[in-house]
Amino acid sequence: MAESKKNDIVHSPLVTYASMISLLTLCPPFVILLWYTMTVADGSVLNTFDYFRNNGLQGFVDLWPKPTLLACEIIAVYGVFEAALQLLLPGKTVYGPISPTGNRPVYKANGVAAYLVTLVTYVALWWFGIFNPTIVYDHLGEIYSTLIFGSLIFCVFLYIKGHLAPSSTDSGSSGNIIIDFYWGMELYPRIGKYFDIKVFTNCRFGMMSWAVLALTYCIKQYEENGKVADSMLVNTTLMLVYVTKFFWWEAGYWNTMDIAHDRAGFYICWGCLVWVPSVYTSPGMYLVNHPVNLGTQLALFILVSGILCIYINYDCDRQRQEFRRTNGKGLVWGRAPSKIEASYTTTSGETKKSLLLTSGWWGLARHFHYVPEILAAFFWTVPALFSHFLPYFYVIFLTILLFDRAKRDDDRCRSKYGKYWKLYCDRVPYRIIPGIY
Repeated sequence: MAESKKNDIVHSPLVTYASMISLLTLCPPFVILLWYTMTVADGSVLNTFDYFRNNGLQGFVDLWPKPTLLACEIIAVYGVFEAALQLLLPGKTVYGPISPTGNRPVYKANGVAAYLVTLVTYVALWWFGIFNPTIVYDHLGEIYSTLIFGSLIFCVFLYIKGHLAPSSTDSGSSGNIIIDFYWGMELYPRIGKYFDIKVFTNCRFGMMSWAVLALTYCIKQYEENGKVADSMLVNTTLMLVYVTKFFWWEAGYWNTMDIAHDRAGFYICWGCLVWVPSVYTSPGMYLVNHPVNLGTQLALFILVSGILCIYINYDCDRQRQEFRRTNGKGLVWGRAPSKIEASYTTTSGETKKSLLLTSGWWGLARHFHYVPEILAAFFWTVPALFSHFLPYFYVIFLTILLFDRAKRDDDRCRSKYGKYWKLYCDRVPYRIIPGIY
């Protein structure tokens, strides 16, 4: 397993350590700065800069919201509710990919049901006057602060669990505490037999909170102004369409790098528990106090363009998933697929076979599905127009994240498949953007 950990590091050791230390130390305060700038400093980076110029480091200490009992209660109720849905709702049994040590995780695919129950419950609580979602927005800084510290504690728990009580043989230490904490110890950590931790952090807490907060921002603007601007409607609709697509395809997500390769540590789990609810939802957070009237034609153009990008992103994943399900025998764009039959060896020395799709969307570029994903993020951000730069931080971050992920995935596959991956790259020479990169 230590060798597998080494394979996770695809940059030079200096860059790797610098990146890990930077993200561990800078991401938590950035979440607070993002919230402050969006909600207090009028969305202006210059206003935040002026605040620090006048108040110095003490100003940062003063603006950081303290965790509160109310924030703890909101997070706890939401977390327990989602955990209960994950465990109790019925769902089809789905098998994940075979791990490097030969294990095959088993999941219960009930994400769509959990998603619908969550949104219907949240809107019903507001509609019947039981709970007002504006409370979440009004205490957002406290909630993020509580999540930052609580999730760090949770990552310490994952680190200790990986050492003392791993859930499977897909676990181990690199011998470096920073790497183990950042990248994680376990590939498939579970509590008991059925509660999968990564499904909870990535899907049922992180991605679900994206939809919940999108609705929260929309409701907050309605409560404040008595109406919802068309810019907010476009933003909220596209975000909800994207998250709906995610849960519709959730079983496919369990075959991706996030679940099947990246271990449960700070990078994945803290990111999904804190970074997703704060950074991924930030365009909507900005629009709450900055409604833009786009007009019917522009609003419809952005909406349709965004939905088209989300559909293409979905169809890319669906195409590959169907190719795997039929063992390469189904049609791709109406014809027999072009493919490479590759073999690889597991860490236990067992030889296995895999099919690499080289036609359809996957013949355009090895990671073409990242193009419509980045464009979709642009389309749900552009309703904010261009008065301020910060709403576009998520688009920039997502682009960097996906380009880095494409490199990591290529390096991992090169190590896994050897000569077959070279053949695959010869047939599909572009990594992400056809004809360019």
